[in-house]
Amino acid sequence: PNAQPPTKAALQPKLADKLVAVFRPESLGRLATRLQGHRRCEVEFGFTRREWDLSFAFSTKSKTVEIGKTPKSWVDAAPAFFPTRELLSIYPGFVSVYENHYLEFPETWRDTCVLLGAPLRRGPREAKVSELLVPLEAAMGGRIELDRNGRFYLVSSGGRMEMHLVAEGLRKLGMLARLVATGALLDKGCLFWDEPEANLNARIIRQIAHSIVDLSAEGIQIFLATHSLFLLRELEMLLAARASSSPIDARYFGLHLTEEGVDVQQGQSADDIGDITVLRESLEQSDRFLEQEARL
Repeated sequence: PNAQPPTKAALQPKLADKLVAVFRPESLGRLATRLQGHRRCEVEFGFTRREWDLSFAFSTKSKTVEIGKTPKSWVDAAPAFFPTRELLSIYPGFVSVYENHYLEFPETWRDTCVLLGAPLRRGPREAKVSELLVPLEAAMGGRIELDRNGRFYLVSSGGRMEMHLVAEGLRKLGMLARLVATGALLDKGCLFWDEPEANLNARIIRQIAHSIVDLSAEGIQIFLATHSLFLLRELEMLLAARASSSPIDARYFGLHLTEEGVDVQQGQSADDIGDITVLRESLEQSDRFLEQEARL
């Protein structure tokens, strides 16, 4: 966190620059709407710690944002974002190249690489780190190591394996393990994960689900965007198993494209968010398969 408290004058250009760097539109106004004409976008963040609350707005012709509510202090834990692909294999030199060249990658990739390169956690919470790492390292068959040359390796009893030679699903587990090992996911922060299930088999998805629930139990707020019914149901079962002893507050959101725009439905379970496309298509595929088998 900065030594000085946030100010409207400092936040307005920084927020605008960050939005463009993350979402990569040609201009800030392109994020307001895809429709023609003048439109206005309003964004509001509310936190348990009210001094972090923030609101801002911009329009289709804006070059910067307009702060409505200025936070009184800085958020004290950096959020982490996992894209659909893993980043361990592209880590070597990525941050320096990104900062010195124009690359068409979201800035969240650079931010996550910075967190991946942080030193390992030492101190009072080291025991909790080890506890969370045990199932992850068991699933990977080894531990993640950052060499002095700036490359990540999977270290097992059989030796060291370069990240490019490790299955992509295990690399994604490795990213999670690394941020646990550095303590980045143990300081009441947030993890945003886009399609955790991408390129993973069912066994690894189950391990991902267990790790997500374990981290949530430690106070980490996790946001998932998924198309996987398998992952969704796995999370539901794990949360239900803890409901009586150590419940975790979870909320589900379903996004549905309509003629008027995107309709958002939310609730305490996956049954509350409307039609789940992957479930409907899976059932329809089963029906087609059975009909085809009956004709043979």
